[in-house]
Amino acid sequence: MAGYAFLLIALMTTAAYMLGRGRGARIWAGGDGSKVHSLPGYHGAFVAAWVGIPALILVLFWLFLQGPIIDQFLIASLPTSMTDGATASQVNLLVSEIKNVASGQVFKEPTPDIVAAAERYELWGQIARWAMIVVALAVMLVALSIARSRLASRFRARNAFEHVLSGLMIFCSVVAIATTIGIVSSLVFEAWRFFSMVPVTEFLFGLRWEPQIALRDDQVAGLGAFGAIPVFTGTILIATLAMLIATPIGIFTAIYLVEYSSDRARKIIKPIMEILAGVPTVVYGFFAVLTVAPAIREFGSLFGIAVSPNSAIAAGGVMGIMIIPFISSLSDDALKAVPRSMRDGSLALGATPSETMVKVLLPAALPGIVGGVLLGVSRAIGETMIVVMAAGLIASLTLNPLDSVTTVTVQIVTLLIGDSEFDSPKTLAAFALGLVLFLVTLCLNVIALRIVRKYREQYD
Repeated sequence: MAGYAFLLIALMTTAAYMLGRGRGARIWAGGDGSKVHSLPGYHGAFVAAWVGIPALILVLFWLFLQGPIIDQFLIASLPTSMTDGATASQVNLLVSEIKNVASGQVFKEPTPDIVAAAERYELWGQIARWAMIVVALAVMLVALSIARSRLASRFRARNAFEHVLSGLMIFCSVVAIATTIGIVSSLVFEAWRFFSMVPVTEFLFGLRWEPQIALRDDQVAGLGAFGAIPVFTGTILIATLAMLIATPIGIFTAIYLVEYSSDRARKIIKPIMEILAGVPTVVYGFFAVLTVAPAIREFGSLFGIAVSPNSAIAAGGVMGIMIIPFISSLSDDALKAVPRSMRDGSLALGATPSETMVKVLLPAALPGIVGGVLLGVSRAIGETMIVVMAAGLIASLTLNPLDSVTTVTVQIVTLLIGDSEFDSPKTLAAFALGLVLFLVTLCLNVIALRIVRKYREQYD
């Protein structure tokens, strides 16, 4: 039914635009053009905005509040014998059973009270959905009448429509800011709960990461250890290996495509790079665990070097291949954006193409290149699937790329798997790791902005 509501809003908005535009065209044709403030299209856009936006907001709020309100009515309508002495979780299970019966998902024979409640729930849902459509249609008709009556020769429809667009953009900005604040607040709050159980010094400087949950009060081994240094070390090791592969290859590929390649070579290489960027990470994980890791082990055995079945070098190498297209594409765009006059001036002064690239194009394109590299770093730090499949889950404090390590994101996923409540250090540790990851990313962005600002001032 919600789909029909959105379809109705779309049709009414289109009809409102056509009616408003037609009214504006008649105003334009019936009077002196110099006395008409706005074009007919702005009249139609003004009417369409006032018809569609309020109705859309109404439907979204209605859908958001409909479920909780019906649930409260449903609980209030249940016999007291079913709710007396029941806890909140038991009541929620009862409501879930009623909803399953209403939707036809019956796993056992329901009681007559459950069947009656399911019938009431289905009836109230239908009434609420039809009421939503009727109310939305009434709001759109009233808005259409009011907005259309305001159209006149000197009505500033363009300004009014621009005010609506400004309001929408402000609203989108507020949503983005509120989302960021909500994410940071949730991380800080849950991390604060974790640090109230585990000292900050142990988390930041501890050398053993073994998050556990005690199953019994006397289970000392279940207390765990939350020293995150091995996790941070594994993240830095794999990201460094990935960037050591991706950064030079990506930048050199961009330089070749911009300065040295022919049009035919560019038409072949560029699509291949784009295909490489579209490969799912799980496919890279399969490639790492089935091809790269065995090849590294066999190569190491030729020289008598022991290589772990899951190694950081396998995950980092494949991750570097995955990141190459991002760095190459952004570096390519940055180099092509450098004014042609700078390149031609350098060549006219006698510089070779290599000298022009090193002394003119690369410094001028450095902000874009830094952006591409930082995007690659963020992708390397945030990658999970390749690390799970090729590097392992065990946190070990080592800088040896031939050993098995783990990363922050892998541990976050591991800690939050299942239906664990957020009341144990094991689960809350994921938020502490996420907060540290957020702060590290923020610092990288600040450094990048400083680099970009420095070179942009020099070459603007």
